[in-house]
Amino acid sequence: MRQYKILTLCLSGAVLLSACDKTTNGDVDRALQNVNVVDESNLNDIMLTVADPNEAVTYFKRATSEQPDRADLQRGLGQSLVRAKRPTEAVTAYEKLVKMDGATDDDRVDLADALIRAGEWKRAETALDSVPPTHETFKRYRLEAMVADSNKEWKKADSFYEIAVGLTTRPGGVLNNWGYSKLTRGDFSEAERLFGEAITQDKTLFTAKNNMVLARGAQRNYNLPVIPMDQTERAQLLHTLGLSAIKQGDVEIGKGLLREAIDTHPQHFEAAVRSLRALESNVTN
Repeated sequence: MRQYKILTLCLSGAVLLSACDKTTNGDVDRALQNVNVVDESNLNDIMLTVADPNEAVTYFKRATSEQPDRADLQRGLGQSLVRAKRPTEAVTAYEKLVKMDGATDDDRVDLADALIRAGEWKRAETALDSVPPTHETFKRYRLEAMVADSNKEWKKADSFYEIAVGLTTRPGGVLNNWGYSKLTRGDFSEAERLFGEAITQDKTLFTAKNNMVLARGAQRNYNLPVIPMDQTERAQLLHTLGLSAIKQGDVEIGKGLLREAIDTHPQHFEAAVRSLRALESNVTN
């Protein structure tokens, strides 16, 4: 009888141990799955930020072929194609994405962005029209402003630029775009003001500095603005200002500015040298 009890206890213990083993294995499997998800998420983030753009494209192409129903992977493919400066392919990726479960209004805005990069302005406008007006983001309004600019709808463009500026803590780039819009319309003083605001927001924004000089040159103001610049930037801005003066017909002033640019540059300034030689050669001939 005692042996029977011992046998029963042993069998019970074996069953319990077996149950423990199954529970432990199940927990381990679930834990490993969670780890894999975290690792994949981290890898996706790395591919979209610090990895070589073309390597990221290869990674996401493989991932989307293996799991074609994953909207997040398709999104990663579109983003990596934009980073790799392959907008036509990015358009194809985003067009597929916006038809998938899990697509968002941000994805539709990103489709419009890819279309603009590919030069498909009308299609970009259609993509933005598909985004509900309640989706109010900086990127959406920045793109709306650019599309309005391309259609020469100036009042709409100004309204969208103003909204976009209010939706970001780093408005330097959009202020520069707004200023360039004013420059193309011939509103040079307003363009100069907007470029000045852009530089105030981002002192490293050389494009805005160069555009500001263009706006001043168009007004026949050939003095460099009081803005942050290093010696190389100063030389480049003098070069731009010199070319602007020549375009306005103020040739002697332009030649003087080109010489100053050559003297200011810390190294040999080939572009300014060529401009000055070409100008002097034409005058001689």
